[in-house]
Amino acid sequence: MAANRDALSPERRLSRGPLALVGSGEYLPVMAGVEGLLLAGRAARYVQIPTAAAPEGEQSLRHWLDLGAAQAERLGVEQIPVVVRDRDEADAPELAALVEGAGLVYLSGGNPVYLAQTLRGTRVWAAIVAAWESGSALAGCSAGAIALTGWVPSMRALHREPDPGLGVLPQLRVLPHFDKMLGWVPDLLTRAMLHPPAGTTVIGIDEDTAVVDLTGAGHAWQVHGRQQAWTLADGPRRAHRAGTTLTTPQCAGEPA
Repeated sequence: MAANRDALSPERRLSRGPLALVGSGEYLPVMAGVEGLLLAGRAARYVQIPTAAAPEGEQSLRHWLDLGAAQAERLGVEQIPVVVRDRDEADAPELAALVEGAGLVYLSGGNPVYLAQTLRGTRVWAAIVAAWESGSALAGCSAGAIALTGWVPSMRALHREPDPGLGVLPQLRVLPHFDKMLGWVPDLLTRAMLHPPAGTTVIGIDEDTAVVDLTGAGHAWQVHGRQQAWTLADGPRRAHRAGTTLTTPQCAGEPA
């Protein structure tokens, strides 16, 4: 069940909640300040979706949920686990209902292609979009950050056509773990820079670092954390330190 784009009035679009893209560190003390910022002034309901880790098995899912529970306790909010393992669960009305009233919806790490393909066009994704359109914050870390864009490469098979992602930020290409990722997947930056559509911005986000747009427009990103974010082009990389603002020309789009 896809989100009903036609039902989104201009007024509702203006009420979108903040967006955050995180290089690494979800649910850890180093990122508690960012997650607290996203929850500030919103419902104390922290919706955590570990779907990207589902291919790794139940132990991995439990790991993320345990970390999320500890972070929710640090922040003094309620943890709402939404454990979606596959598309059948992503289309379950009872799981979609858990998203309603969220202060923050967070997509954690794992496999970005699996995450995008599992959620896209389902009731759970429609509920996430509806919550964000109504003012809930929406964040993705690592795989979650990649999946929110319109370019989701297969890390193990970069020659494959990238997945179109969840389309919240269709003109953005995100490289999380940027201080380490190119050592793990050396060709990833080359692929990201290869013939991007006009208006596309490529952003690298170091570990324990986040970029946050409090307006939800996907344009003016505040840098938070212990390292840097980077804008990447054919020329020199440009570093953006914590406390600065990184601007991109595109706005958030209509999610898939």
